[in-house]
Amino acid sequence: MVGRRPPTGRALSAEPADTDGLYGPTSEAWRLNREAALLLGGGPRALLLQIAHPLVAEGVAQHSDLRSDPWGRLAGTLRSYLRIVYGTSTAARAEIRRLNGLHRGVTGAVGDPGAALLSVTYTARDPELALWVHATLIDSTLAAHEAWLGPLPADQRARFYAETLVVGRLFGIPEDVLPRDIDAFDGYVAGMLAPSGPVHPTATARALASAILHPPLAPLAESGAFARRLGAAASPVASLLRTLPSGATDWLYIPAIGLLPGTTRAEYGLPWGAREQAIDAWLVGTWRAWIGVLPPRARWFPQAIAAFDRTGTWPPADR
Repeated sequence: MVGRRPPTGRALSAEPADTDGLYGPTSEAWRLNREAALLLGGGPRALLLQIAHPLVAEGVAQHSDLRSDPWGRLAGTLRSYLRIVYGTSTAARAEIRRLNGLHRGVTGAVGDPGAALLSVTYTARDPELALWVHATLIDSTLAAHEAWLGPLPADQRARFYAETLVVGRLFGIPEDVLPRDIDAFDGYVAGMLAPSGPVHPTATARALASAILHPPLAPLAESGAFARRLGAAASPVASLLRTLPSGATDWLYIPAIGLLPGTTRAEYGLPWGAREQAIDAWLVGTWRAWIGVLPPRARWFPQAIAAFDRTGTWPPADR
C-alpha cells in the first residue's frame, strides 16, 4: 500500500513551505533526480518513449522545433523539469501553468498513417496522452537509477511514485486516470508497451528520434548558455565543431539507448550489439568510478544544489 508516510516526510497537517517546492528536501524526487549523469541518460530515454506514442509524435512534429533546434528543445525540456522538481512551490506551479498554456494550442490533424490508426486528430491536453508523457519521466528516472546505481527498495519506489501524483494532477490528469500506486503504474507502462498497446514508433517518431540522437554540434556554440559562457570564442568553437564528422558524438547517447525497453529500441531500428554494449559498460563504469571521487557540487545539477542551499537541508553525508 502506498501513502502511509507523506511523500516528503512532512506531517500531513503541515503546510509545505514555498521554499521546499512541490516535493521537499527529504523527498525521493530530490534524491533521485540530483545526479546530472542519471538524468542525462534518462532524459533522452524519456523523450524517445514519449514520441514512441504515435499521437505524441504528431504533436511534437507539428508544433515543436525539435528537428530544427534539437539542443534548444532538449535544454528547454530539462530546464522545465528541473524547475518543477527543485524550484519553489511558486516557481514550480508557474512553470506547470506555462506548460499547460502552451499545450492548449498543441492540437491538429494526424498526418502519419500509423498514427491515424489510433485517431484522426490529437491534442496535448488529452488526459491519456498527458499521462503517458508524465509516466515516461517517472519510469525513466527509476530506470536510470536502477540500471546505473542499483535496484531501489520497493518502499522507495512506492514513495517516489506517490510524490509524483500531485504533479500529474496539476497537469490536468484526472484522479481516475492516474494509476493509484506503483504497482498499478508498472502495469500501466507494461500495457502501453505491450504488442497490443499503442506505444510503437511510427515513421514520424523515427525521424524525430534521429534529431534527438544525432544533433548537430555547431548550434551549441552559437546560442544558449554554452555560447554565452564561450563569449568571443563562440564563433571559432562553432567553426571547429562543424569540422567534426557526422556522428562523432553519437556514442555519448549509447547509455540512454541502452536504458530503452528492448522492443522499443528494436522498433526504432537502433543497434544494440557487442560494440554498443561495450561502450555502454565503459561509460557507465567510468561514471560509477567518479561518483565516489567527485563531490556533490561537481556531480549534481545546479538546480538541485541551489535547492539544498535554499532550504539549508544538505544530506549529512554530502555536506
